[in-house]
Amino acid sequence: MVRLIGLVVSIGLADSLNPSTVAPGLYLAAGERPCRSVLKFTAGIAAVFLVGGAILTIGPGQALLALVPHPGATVRYIAETIAGVAMLIAAAFLWRNRRRLASRGDGSESPRRQGRPLMLGLTIGVVELPTAFPYFAAILAIVAAGLNVGSELFLVALYNLCFVLPLLGMALVVAVAGDRATYVLERTREYLHRHWPVLVAGLALVAGVFVTVLGVTGLASGAHGRVGKISRRVRHVISR
Repeated sequence: MVRLIGLVVSIGLADSLNPSTVAPGLYLAAGERPCRSVLKFTAGIAAVFLVGGAILTIGPGQALLALVPHPGATVRYIAETIAGVAMLIAAAFLWRNRRRLASRGDGSESPRRQGRPLMLGLTIGVVELPTAFPYFAAILAIVAAGLNVGSELFLVALYNLCFVLPLLGMALVVAVAGDRATYVLERTREYLHRHWPVLVAGLALVAGVFVTVLGVTGLASGAHGRVGKISRRVRHVISR
């Protein structure tokens, strides 16, 4: 369980700097009633991702698990490796295309033109969920672990908490600093607009390496000799 928590948290944090959610959040944080607007927007995003993740986990996920009622450790390790490699591929894509992606607009109009913050969050969540590949990788690893439904839903909720952490941070900043936060948030938005591909690529790389090492050392831990011994030691250290 501790291993899965580390995996879910690392992927969730890497996925949290999503420009499709962070940029509108920063606009709302600089507008009227910023704290309430950001929290409503966050609630919309979280509701869609939480419900969608829960459905995938207890629906198709449980159906697949029923085919293998007691998935062995090898299945879990393969799922971890796939999730890690997916993150590494995403990191490589973002780094390779960082200039082109950074030169695009942030893809968000002023939220005041798009309606209420809650509806904006729900709309963006519905649009983003079908392409949330890091989320799917985390769900794959969660389902493959063969936990009870309660534990699986806890991990899905934990992922979503990590995913919306930057938005919660914005709400906290504007609640504490008030109007003084506007300048900081504006500078943050400009910085992220220019550098988000590099930042997300870095987070995805760190998360991908961590998750891949978990999976690979798990697969190799059953080997005899020095390889198995080193793998078991490394896995013990990083999953403590």
